[in-house]
Amino acid sequence: MNFKKTPIAGAYVIDIEPKGDERGFFARGFCQQEFEALELNSKVAQANIGVSRQRGTLRGLHYQIAPYAETKLVRCTAGAVFDVIVDLRPASSSYQKWLGIELAADTRRMLYVPEGCAHGYLTLVDNTEIFYLVSQFYAAGAERGLRWNDPVFGIEWPIAQNLVISEKDRRWPDWSGPA
Repeated sequence: MNFKKTPIAGAYVIDIEPKGDERGFFARGFCQQEFEALELNSKVAQANIGVSRQRGTLRGLHYQIAPYAETKLVRCTAGAVFDVIVDLRPASSSYQKWLGIELAADTRRMLYVPEGCAHGYLTLVDNTEIFYLVSQFYAAGAERGLRWNDPVFGIEWPIAQNLVISEKDRRWPDWSGPA
C-alpha cells in the first residue's frame, strides 16, 4: 500500500499497489504491519457499510468522544463520494481545518481518518456504497456531530442543491469547541 500524508495531521490517503496478470490483480486492502510501521492505529472493532440510493446524499459529519473516539479506514466500493474529515483536536497543527477527497470504486483509494476527526461524505452518483473499518464499537452516548454547513469550517461541497440529509444531521448545533 502507498500511504500519502494529507494536510490534516495524522490523516493519510492510501492507494493499493495491485499485482496483476491476465486474470486481473491482487492487492492488500489492509495490513496491520504496514499501519503499525507508520504508528497508525491498526485496531479493527467493526466494519461498517453505508449505501445511498441517490446522488447528493450527505451523511455526517460524525465522531465519537473519548473513551470511544475512533479511527476509520474508509473506501468507496460502488459509485463515488466526496469524503470529508474535519480536525477537532485542539492540540493539532490542523485544528478546525477540513480535507475533502473523492473516493471512487474504480480507484480503490482509501482515507485513513485519525481519532479526533469528524467524518462525513456526499454521494456523487446514484447507488453508492462505502465500506469502512473502525477502531471502536459504536457507542450511542458518545456520538457527536457537526452540521455540514457550519460556517466555522467553510466546507466546500461539490454539490450544494437538493441535498438528501437526515433530520439528525441537519440539527447539529454550531461548533463551539471540543465536547
